[in-house]
Amino acid sequence: MGLMNLFRSASSEAAVTPREEPPVTASSESAARESQWKGFVTAGGPAKSGVRVTESSALSVPATLQALRILTGVFAMTPLHLYQKSAKGRLDAEGSPASRLFRVGPNAHQTPFAFFELLMADLCLSGNFFAYVSRNTRGEPVALTRLQPGHVLPVSYFDRSEGTIVFFDATLPDASHERFPSRDILHIPGFSRDGINGLNPIQYARDALGGAIATADHAARFWNKGGRPSTVLTTKEKVGTDDKKRIREDWTNLYAGPDGSQTAVLDQDLKAEFLSHNMKDSQFLETRQFQVVDLARIWGVPPHLIFDLSRATFSNIEQQSLEFVIFHLGPHYARVAQAATKAFASEGFYFEHVTDALVKGDIKSRMEAYWLERQMGAANANEIRARENLPDIDGDAGTEYWRPSNMGIAGQQPADPSGPGTSGE
Repeated sequence: MGLMNLFRSASSEAAVTPREEPPVTASSESAARESQWKGFVTAGGPAKSGVRVTESSALSVPATLQALRILTGVFAMTPLHLYQKSAKGRLDAEGSPASRLFRVGPNAHQTPFAFFELLMADLCLSGNFFAYVSRNTRGEPVALTRLQPGHVLPVSYFDRSEGTIVFFDATLPDASHERFPSRDILHIPGFSRDGINGLNPIQYARDALGGAIATADHAARFWNKGGRPSTVLTTKEKVGTDDKKRIREDWTNLYAGPDGSQTAVLDQDLKAEFLSHNMKDSQFLETRQFQVVDLARIWGVPPHLIFDLSRATFSNIEQQSLEFVIFHLGPHYARVAQAATKAFASEGFYFEHVTDALVKGDIKSRMEAYWLERQMGAANANEIRARENLPDIDGDAGTEYWRPSNMGIAGQQPADPSGPGTSGE
């Protein structure tokens, strides 16, 4: 009977059609080439204003530079902790190799702050962050190497039994090119329409960025001419083509540019007329101010954080800062923490950003909140002192939890207030 079962199980396993895996080999074309990117412009493109918008030109706008400095810097200063779920609540699991990547150093040359700052910059400027995961012989992650967004191409494969499987055609820093499984590439996409590729903000906001760049260029060219409008030289006499060219060159050499403050001496009945342009009627200043708010919308930053205080008041600045952490940085925290959990955390473990330092109020508000926690028994003295980076208190004074004397446990008979040493009637 056992022998027959053995043959039966062998024949049934042979009858199962094996699943055909996609070829895990690199394509013949390098992923660093722009032709592989469908709808993604790695080098930028011209806006309707005629300005070519690239990552470098977008960063040349002060509002964009400040917005990205705020987003990347505040995001990077928030630590990413690894926790373990347990019956008593979550426990700190900072000793694991995956946790050390984000708390000590992701590689040999970057601090956690520098790594997260670069991660957030890639998300904002390209819509995707990629990193190669180096592992030891036990399969534990030991290093994360950031890959340029234009050097990685996600390739999806659909299997009916497992769903969509994603591979990555990547060019590594050593110029080698391979197709890697998802366990070897940490991919964090931004806002996406297909769940795989994040949308590039510079590509989709090209016209708004191009308008801001063109306005700044116009102001720079105006002041390069010493703040003087364009000049037209007129005469009643007929001037030949060669003479026009010579006169134009002489006038440009003598009176154009920021140092063109010499006195003009004209002959041959020439007269100088200036084409005036009224910046006020053109609402030049209003345009530049609106563009600052428009750029704040693109990058998801409150205007007051990029120094536009036109609508800010002393009463709403603190509230706006809290909204910045919740509504602007909150989605990025969840996106990165869940990607790290999916890539490195075992079952029962998860990553989470600790934002306590960002939502602290002033010293008076904090002390009032601590006092309420202490009185209701929600925290002891040492727990409160740890939040202020103060050392623990020795003995029971630091570890005891208070309970108000006029409170009791629901459903239990309150204790008799009369006791030894008390007199009763």
